[in-house]
Amino acid sequence: MLSELVAFTAVGLVAAWGEVFPRWVPLLRGRRVPTWGAVVPAALGAVVLTALWTAASVAEAAGVTLRGEPLPSDCPTAAGGWEAAVFSVCYAPLLLWGPLLGAVTVASVRRRRGVPPTGPG
Repeated sequence: MLSELVAFTAVGLVAAWGEVFPRWVPLLRGRRVPTWGAVVPAALGAVVLTALWTAASVAEAAGVTLRGEPLPSDCPTAAGGWEAAVFSVCYAPLLLWGPLLGAVTVASVRRRRGVPPTGPG
């Protein structure tokens, strides 16, 4: 559950409620959250998540654990068939978690600095 709560804080990077400390935070309530106070942890998280899930995926494809040991026989991908397909479909989005958090972090910095959005059109 803690991981879900931490993951949800990414929404605060692009939502108005993420720019001001809530009323229940002593001494800081109602004050503006410093840009660096949100961006630095988010950027570090993006780098760590990208490295973690990339390494895990490469290791899985190579048939080893992150420690380099052979995958256990009860690993879902070792079973093959539909179990491996469901496992792959369910875990594939984790590869995007770090890069998307990085994109949200950049968008947050741009929005808080007043940089107009760019794009087609």
